[in-house]
Amino acid sequence: MNQLGNGLYMASHHEDALSVMEAELSMVRRLGASELNIVATQSNIANTYDALGRFEEALSMRQDTYSGWLKLKGDAHEQTLREATSCAITLSKLQRYAEAKALLLKTIPVARRVLGDSHDFMLRMRLVYAQSLYKDDGATLDDLHEAVMRLEDTDRTARRVFGGAHPLTLMTESTLRDARAVLAARAGDDVSAVGEALRKAEV
Repeated sequence: MNQLGNGLYMASHHEDALSVMEAELSMVRRLGASELNIVATQSNIANTYDALGRFEEALSMRQDTYSGWLKLKGDAHEQTLREATSCAITLSKLQRYAEAKALLLKTIPVARRVLGDSHDFMLRMRLVYAQSLYKDDGATLDDLHEAVMRLEDTDRTARRVFGGAHPLTLMTESTLRDARAVLAARAGDDVSAVGEALRKAEV
């Protein structure tokens, strides 16, 4: 059942994949499967909700999954850190930026210690944190400067480690460009330009 659900997901048949995965979750719970199997299934369901644009449901499932990994493996396990970042990404999609920033501020120092500054997932965490800074309507000028500085540092590291053509480097470059546009508009006190820059950043 797990293979069928994952296969449907990979083929972008997300509604069908969700039905299979939900049935699998019900089954593993009924059979008393290990907590590890349950949280892995929950993670797959959260990814599918995300793909369907059902972000509130995705967030609820991700929070359960994150709590599960915390209980099973602690805050320094790589999978726990991955789930925390997934939660932050979904929070950002829901424009709940303050919650995303708070979660990442708690997990980034742990990830730095466990994974190191050059790990691809560490770079993704830093990228999401910077996005949460500059996309927030309540961001101050200091927040925008911080976002740009963090992204410049992340971009340099990504280029050094992965090269200029890597998808993560390209994503960081694009995000840095958006953050600079928002900062430039805010620095010039052009409210309409800030809104336009943010709209482009959402695309």
